[in-house]
Amino acid sequence: MKLQKSLIALSILVAVPTTFAQDDTLSSDNHSPAISQQDFVQQAIAEDQKLSDSEFNSTQSSQLNSLGYRSISTNSSFEELRIANESGNPTNFYDSPYRVSLFNPQNGEDSERLWSQTKSIFAYGVGVAGVLALMPESITNWEKDDVQLMNKWWDNVRSGPVWDRDDHIINYIGHPYFGGVYYQAARKSGYRQWDAFMYSTLMSTFYWEYGIEAFAEIPSIQDLVVTPTLGWVYGEWAFNKEKEIRLRGGTVWGSDALGSTALFFLDPVDSLGRGVNNVAGREVIKAGTGFVGVHSNVMRNGEVETKYQMQVNYAFGAGETDDSLKRRQKKNYHQYTDDPVTYGIVGVSAGFAYPQLDKERNLKNDFAPAFTLGLYFTEQFSTRLGYMQGNYESTVSNEKHIYENYSLDVQYYFMPGSAFKPYLNAGVGEAMLDKDRDTKKLQWNIGTGVHYSLNANWSLQADWKYAYHRNSGARDQLWGTRLIYRFGEGNRYI
Repeated sequence: MKLQKSLIALSILVAVPTTFAQDDTLSSDNHSPAISQQDFVQQAIAEDQKLSDSEFNSTQSSQLNSLGYRSISTNSSFEELRIANESGNPTNFYDSPYRVSLFNPQNGEDSERLWSQTKSIFAYGVGVAGVLALMPESITNWEKDDVQLMNKWWDNVRSGPVWDRDDHIINYIGHPYFGGVYYQAARKSGYRQWDAFMYSTLMSTFYWEYGIEAFAEIPSIQDLVVTPTLGWVYGEWAFNKEKEIRLRGGTVWGSDALGSTALFFLDPVDSLGRGVNNVAGREVIKAGTGFVGVHSNVMRNGEVETKYQMQVNYAFGAGETDDSLKRRQKKNYHQYTDDPVTYGIVGVSAGFAYPQLDKERNLKNDFAPAFTLGLYFTEQFSTRLGYMQGNYESTVSNEKHIYENYSLDVQYYFMPGSAFKPYLNAGVGEAMLDKDRDTKKLQWNIGTGVHYSLNANWSLQADWKYAYHRNSGARDQLWGTRLIYRFGEGNRYI
């Protein structure tokens, strides 16, 4: 594109006025002539020439400075950083796909922004805790006395984790939502999906389950797994959905109000950060909404053609800014990644289990629904949290009893690359009667099964598991079959 670099100056930088509530024109005290935003646009269009990178950066910086604007941190994505990598030698994550760069960013990740977002989350959490502390104990279950409160926190931490009985909406909608909020804090700071998932895991575990929430209740087994795992799925969806909305000018169904509402709920931490910045008139919290996609193609004649696939402007941080800087320029958006680990490794399943229970339990055998949530790391290795619950008739009375079995297992698959794969299973879990924690018994699991891939997203499994309960000596056998769905691209090896 002939005007490519001169035009991109308007969109590749997110800029805000350096002075709160200053006029669109410069102060009359300034010795340089006033330059309007329209002058800036015309000047950029007039520069119909090829510029070197240094000339381009120098030109756009001087133009912005003459307008009284400063550049600030913007949101970024791992994919964009990889495409625009200046070193020419980006890390090959295929050699070690599950390496963690969260504490040692080496690919352009914005650790400063992530730390700012983390502090914001902690501050908001303290605010929530303060509100809860003011509410009646009958509602929050929080002790008012500081000493009793700390004792309760310690007792809860020592007692957990347990299978909690919270409402399904809280456990499987609310927790994944906030897991996605944590996830986006890292994802928008330029970290790859796996690092963002690890960040969400750390935050949901230590900040929430063993932190704030432990003042009220015992840490939850399913929350420790569900929050970051399904939060990964939701967070990546929200991350890309926000881009789509901003490409439409921040509107939903043509409505600015719906667009603003949607953007807030997609990422409340970032939205609150922008609000704080606007109120303060400066960048208190590093948050932004600029996304830049760059892609290079080698043409037949050997020349390299660079395409800027998406640019979104959103000014914030120093008071009100002209609407022209808050809206998008229509560009094509193309999602590109060379990351070997995506949320496609997340899989959920539903099916049936048929437990053959130890005779000492005095319960008749019968089918029961069963579910799993897992990570399918490679063609040969996965791990899953499984749960089944059924009502079983007693063999000595007319009563029925609830039998629950939940476990965290790992699977090793043979014949990688084949649609049909036998596997071995091993793990640890608990069994419980009538939802009474006093009856729960620790169990060790071993087993085997077969896995058949229908396509990249859908597969079938059938397995047998032997569970030994160390304390009671009970021995249960569980037969099961399930339909598995993997999100996103699913199994990329199919």
